[in-house]
Amino acid sequence: MAVIPGLDAAERASRDEIMALQCERLAWSLRHAYDNVPHTRQAFDAAGVHPSDFRDLTDLAKFPFTTKQDLRDAYPFGLFAVPRERLARIHGSSGTTGKPIVVGYTQADLDMWAAVMARSIRAAGGRPGMMVHVAYGYGLFTGGLGAHYGAERLGCTVVPMSGGMTERQVQLITDFKPDVIMVTPSYMLAILDGFQARGLDPRDSSLRFGIFGAEPWTNAMRQEIEQAFALDATDIYGLSEVIGPGVAQECVETKDGLHVWEDHFLPEVIDPETGAVLPDGEIGELVFTSLTKEAFPVIRYRTRDLTRLLPGSARPGMRRMEKVTGRSDDMIILRGVNVFPTQIEEALLACDWCGGHFVIELSRPGRLDEMTVLAEARAEHWDGAGLTVAAERLTLRLKDTIGVSARVVIHPPGTIERSAGKAKRVIDKRPKG
Repeated sequence: MAVIPGLDAAERASRDEIMALQCERLAWSLRHAYDNVPHTRQAFDAAGVHPSDFRDLTDLAKFPFTTKQDLRDAYPFGLFAVPRERLARIHGSSGTTGKPIVVGYTQADLDMWAAVMARSIRAAGGRPGMMVHVAYGYGLFTGGLGAHYGAERLGCTVVPMSGGMTERQVQLITDFKPDVIMVTPSYMLAILDGFQARGLDPRDSSLRFGIFGAEPWTNAMRQEIEQAFALDATDIYGLSEVIGPGVAQECVETKDGLHVWEDHFLPEVIDPETGAVLPDGEIGELVFTSLTKEAFPVIRYRTRDLTRLLPGSARPGMRRMEKVTGRSDDMIILRGVNVFPTQIEEALLACDWCGGHFVIELSRPGRLDEMTVLAEARAEHWDGAGLTVAAERLTLRLKDTIGVSARVVIHPPGTIERSAGKAKRVIDKRPKG
């Protein structure tokens, strides 16, 4: 495939040029982390490796992983590689312990982040002068500010809406007429509800491009959003521990997976059980090593996201990662069968009655675990009685596709709780212990 015109130098680079750049930058990053982060030095020493052992990219597999628990144990600033006084900004993501996972940025880190976000927005169809409606949350969460500074870097006009206030979202989209929206895909469905509640046709809105991330979503949901709004929907990937949004972006020209910006972030895919590196094309757990970060370098960070790596297409020198299918730590194990919420979502969105909002409840009323899918109907399909026949059909379909029985309960429109951020898909009511 021909390279798209107008790309920056890294996007035009060949695979060999990208790998040579990665070797140079990875040698620096390993040394930087070892010299300045006590935890990293201890981990390398315990594994019997030293930055000088790195000769080529295959040597990275010799170095130890970094896990989310390492970040929690180092709270708040234990993994920073620069003095606190050099930090230009601090972000964080919520942790199960109640304390956030804290990440820091020098000014150079913020400049790099804005650059990869600008690259991402352009890959999704954005251009200088366009208006970008940012409905990701602002604050410690990296989504809102990451999108904001990237759009400004590209030369766009930014509407810093943040999440929530759905009626106001609809009002400002209608009045300001933005070209691009950046938001979680599940909240985009809530915005769709808002348009319909006001009697507005979302296809008449000004939106031309949607950049959706922060949670796994399926191609079925892509089609749902694209048809509803008459826009091009692309996936963006990132996580606070690596930089925030902008680690990888789907290109609007191909919509065939997310190109990883490999001049700054080196991906691997490993077997989540053994830690062995898997060849490109095999599904496993995504691992990232930062190549240019000053304040918070990460070496072989285990994301828990499940995907596979593929050759580049629209940007041939940069490998693609397939859309994330789920997380190894979000996987539902039901009566010995592995189930991912995205499998349920795909089956639901194949039903014309489904409005896209759903939750999965896990319970154990007796000796066996049970799964109940609570799904919301579209207003034009709701019969006031639970769409019994449709629920029975979906029950059979789920049994065929995921291999276990699940009860399906169809609810009236507007009754499944909305989320302004990442959707909470699984409610586990099973007894602990």
